Amino acid sequence: MYLEKYDLAGRVAVVTGGGRGIGLACAHALAEAGAVVVIADVDPLVAASGQATLREAGHEARVVAMDVTQPDQVKEVADSLIAQFGGVDILVNNAGIVRSEVAAEEVADEHWRNVIDVNLNGVFWCCRTFGGGMIKRGKGAIVNLGSISGYIVNRPQAQSYYNASKAAVHHLTRSLAAEWAGSGVRVNAVAPTYIDTELLKTLEGVEVLKKDWIRDTPMGRLGQPEEIASVVLFLASDAASLLTGSIVLADGGFTCW
Repeated sequence: MYLEKYDLAGRVAVVTGGGRGIGLACAHALAEAGAVVVIADVDPLVAASGQATLREAGHEARVVAMDVTQPDQVKEVADSLIAQFGGVDILVNNAGIVRSEVAAEEVADEHWRNVIDVNLNGVFWCCRTFGGGMIKRGKGAIVNLGSISGYIVNRPQAQSYYNASKAAVHHLTRSLAAEWAGSGVRVNAVAPTYIDTELLKTLEGVEVLKKDWIRDTPMGRLGQPEEIASVVLFLASDAASLLTGSIVLADGGFTCW
């Protein structure tokens, strides 16, 4: 009775930024549960790499090039997938950027606009387009990737722009959930702590920062991509049929202190 609620056989799932990191882990989890997975990524090479990784694990995945900051492109992709599959059942809005460690008084206009454009506008364009199709079909599940940064102000790095973008994603999630609940569309979000991905390792001075992050985490460690993917899988599945407008903290206790 319970395990069958995680069965996604026959469902089509789109994962933005699904070629690596958390997005790839989400694609893997959804594919393992039986979904037809579509990796939507702005970088074709990253998308192809993610597709190859899934194939090595015995799962198939489609790949589409999509820049979430371009609403016309998002619509083209959605229309194409609807024509091909008849509809999209699951949307995971994972695409996002950090560009951390810039004090607010030093943030350039381009920097602010870039982070907001990807992290907030991109989520909305995808929700509006794919969610609209779900409303017409009377069913669907959207999972947005928020952050602990939508709840707290991170330290020691300065990143007001990123924090603001993720707090907005959380409230957008609640707002859409309230609007679309009567149409059979659920909208939830996951708010991860610091996750140990390849992208994280590229941040300047990350080894020093990690000591502070781990110190501030009751579990005393960073998270892993598959730990977030497990939450995404739950929210995307019928096991979470009563959840909409929820922001699920997956933070190792970080926000407890």
